[in-house]
Amino acid sequence: MDPEGGTAVGAAVGTARRRELWTWLAVTAAGCLLVLLAAGRAWAANVREAGASTGLAEVIPPTGGDLSPVLTPLALAGLAGVVAVLATGGAGRRVIGALLALCGLAAALGTWSATGQAGVRTWLREHNVLGTAVLTWDSVVLWPVVAGLGAALMLAGGVAVVVRGGRWAGMSDRYERTPGQARPEAADDRALWDALDRGDDPTESR
Repeated sequence: MDPEGGTAVGAAVGTARRRELWTWLAVTAAGCLLVLLAAGRAWAANVREAGASTGLAEVIPPTGGDLSPVLTPLALAGLAGVVAVLATGGAGRRVIGALLALCGLAAALGTWSATGQAGVRTWLREHNVLGTAVLTWDSVVLWPVVAGLGAALMLAGGVAVVVRGGRWAGMSDRYERTPGQARPEAADDRALWDALDRGDDPTESR
């Protein structure tokens, strides 16, 4: 086998795996951030008394985090899992990937539960400054869709770690060295001292 050809193939494989890792990092982190962003936005608008045509300024519409309090913690846990995947390897990395997938699944379920009319009605009743007034509202479609997309990316990212994460390099790999591999500088220094021990002048040209 041609050593240079084998080296080129190994370098190409390493480059492809690094590209795969960084693509996974960007996609999965984006999913976590989408859930976090959507959780802080209002999922209802134009809250008003039944029969009225204009909204009530006194009533603050609920956010995704108000309707589903698990969304923000799950998004933050997902971001922590992304960092942990980069810092670990082997079986530990796969365990973290499984937990990340579970966070994505839980975020998807939380998003689904927050879109129900009953949840919005309950929240408005508890925070209604007008007492017994019957309120209606307009549902905001954008942010539940964003949260659902982010949850799907988190879930897919976790599954990808379980399936392919063992092939990716970690942050600690740059400090690891193949056993038996010596630094060229160390070998040159050793040769210099050997020459001095023999009485040779290592600066003498040959």
